[in-house]
Amino acid sequence: MNKLSFVIPCYGSETTIGTVTAELIAAVEKRPQYEYEIILVNDCSPDNVWDSICKLAQKNPRITGINLAKNFGQHAALMAGYRQCTGDFLISLDDDGQTPALEFFSLVDKLLEGYDVVYASYEHKMHNAFRNFGTWMNERMTESLIGKPKGLKVTSYFIMRRFIADEILRYQNAYPYIEGLIFRATSNIANVPITHHSRLTGSSGYTFKKLLSLWFNGFTAFSVKPLRIATFCGTACAFTGFAYGLYVVIRKLVDPTIEMGWSSIIASIFLLGGLILVMLGLIGEYIGRIYISINSAPQYTVREMVSGQTPPDASLTEDLTVKHKDSD
Repeated sequence: MNKLSFVIPCYGSETTIGTVTAELIAAVEKRPQYEYEIILVNDCSPDNVWDSICKLAQKNPRITGINLAKNFGQHAALMAGYRQCTGDFLISLDDDGQTPALEFFSLVDKLLEGYDVVYASYEHKMHNAFRNFGTWMNERMTESLIGKPKGLKVTSYFIMRRFIADEILRYQNAYPYIEGLIFRATSNIANVPITHHSRLTGSSGYTFKKLLSLWFNGFTAFSVKPLRIATFCGTACAFTGFAYGLYVVIRKLVDPTIEMGWSSIIASIFLLGGLILVMLGLIGEYIGRIYISINSAPQYTVREMVSGQTPPDASLTEDLTVKHKDSD
């Protein structure tokens, strides 16, 4: 009997998480040959979603709640949930109702065709224009920098086999990026069409700052191509500068009366100076992440846990850095 593990990062979902979990339970009970567990990870949400998680865990012994000590981001919250999973298949979805819980068996059935990972794909996304632009940028970045198969749609609603999750959990440094870890582990990935719903309530927690941080995390943690691009740009600028200098010398030799203007020199200085600063900033980003990893910065820190087997007042208070936990 296969077991399904659902991992749901929770942020600002006090009023929606109950509906999402109820839909999951209703759907999985239609196929009694599957066991299941639900891992709800509170990513230091500003509302009272942790109270809602504790109540859900009290009512259902298959629900486990994890309360993070600060907001570490969606991908770190997923890593925290994966480390508590015991299922054969792991399913990740959102807490706002946009990823329809009732349709997760479409992912399961596609996975059973022999794939390692299956992502939901949406013909019509119910996001705002800013979020759709962020998704488009993320698609282009993952294709060009971390090896996403062209044409594959990557979303927050996906299923993977246990061995893929085990491989992902080998990564214990700060700044986890789930897509990068998946593409590093397998290329046997597929899409299955799913209907994208409107949010049950509220708005997306992804701001421009968070999306920018996610992009930087993806291409600096799992690719050296930006450094190669920097090398190419530096070489191109050096060649252009040499060619222009040669042109100026020849022009002056041909026509000694030509006065050379300082404006072109200033423009060149600004161009090259700006380019150098950008490249130094990029290199600094890599060095900074190396420094943070060497100093054992945590992926996340668990404040407490609660499961259906224990009442909330007896929840596991850990106050530890789970990053150091050996996934083996």
